Amino acid sequence: MSKTTYTNFNLFNGKDNDVKKSSWFVVDDTSGKIDEVGTGSAPKSDNEVDLDGKYVMPGMVNCHTHIIMDPTAGDGGTGANVVDATVHAVQHLHDLLKSGVTYIRECGSTYDIDITLNELRKKGVLKKVPEILPSGRPYSMTGGHGDFPNFGHLVDSPDEMRKAVRTGLKKGTMAVKVMATGGVMTPGDFMDDPQLSVEEMKVAADEAHHKGRIIAAHAEGNPGIMNAIKAGVDSIEHGFYVTDEEIDLMLKKGTYLTPTFVADWAIPEYGKGKMPDWEIKKAADALDDLYKNIMHAWKRGVPITLGTDAGTPFNDFTMTPVEFDLMVQQGATNFDALQTSFTSAKLMKIDKEYGTLEPNKYADFLVLDNNPLDDVNAVEQKDKAVYKKGSRVY
Repeated sequence: MSKTTYTNFNLFNGKDNDVKKSSWFVVDDTSGKIDEVGTGSAPKSDNEVDLDGKYVMPGMVNCHTHIIMDPTAGDGGTGANVVDATVHAVQHLHDLLKSGVTYIRECGSTYDIDITLNELRKKGVLKKVPEILPSGRPYSMTGGHGDFPNFGHLVDSPDEMRKAVRTGLKKGTMAVKVMATGGVMTPGDFMDDPQLSVEEMKVAADEAHHKGRIIAAHAEGNPGIMNAIKAGVDSIEHGFYVTDEEIDLMLKKGTYLTPTFVADWAIPEYGKGKMPDWEIKKAADALDDLYKNIMHAWKRGVPITLGTDAGTPFNDFTMTPVEFDLMVQQGATNFDALQTSFTSAKLMKIDKEYGTLEPNKYADFLVLDNNPLDDVNAVEQKDKAVYKKGSRVY
């Protein structure tokens, strides 16, 4: 059984608020898991890799992506045909991994492309991509936020929802996605428009949980956020206008919150003259509220995940580390921001094997020139080394 010892690096393990100097770990080359971690004199093994005194941290877990979307298209590009969308999705997966994202939860894919690509990945046909927790198509009411070409399952009653979710789970959905409110990218609705009902979303939650799967709700305003929490979803995505009453219930139920700061920030930052004024105004008007409300929820103890909504306008598949920077700008420490990645692993129920660099976990890690606990922008390094299960992929 072949093993590789990595030596001579400074370790941020993703769990402790410090960097351990002169670190080493031993990786089982067959399983891709870490056997031992330590500092000082390293044990000998079949192979040794000297990491030149650089900084090692866990690969990022991004729990909100849309690999089939085109960030250069104002409408998300969901109208593309299945071949076009698949080719772009594969490229986007490569971009994610190269940026340091080693595991994703997809939150809505046209044609169920993420389910198919995940099967190809597991068979070894699709290489050099992150692992995927696929959603397939999301679930939306007719005329709702998921009513894009080739995108949403359109459901308009609890019975329709039950049939649609069961069909999705049969196809391979691992993370159900429902639309509880309107959003930025749809011209005919607003963030505070409630969409799917409590009853419809509760059916979806029940069916997902019966299969041991998780469920996320796109929920930006009220009363849709409260409707989704009451329905029993595992995570609120975006949560722009989350209130103290909703925070109370989230704390009681253990509901996670995925801010996707970068998705809202990117539209007014890069979209002027390139997108409809109504879309830019929606995003810009909400940004300060988003920062204020999310950080309030975080300070009260709601678990905050790392998710970027990658694929939305100007929010490309290299920008996951920017989410850390935006959270730090709002008052979080570098450590607090970086820990959101491990919180994503907890939400996705993969934290026993991913998210931190410890014995019996997969050796998914990044090698950086600078210390991310000193400067969170260190994670944005373009030429960082990326390792997946102990093998260098970039």
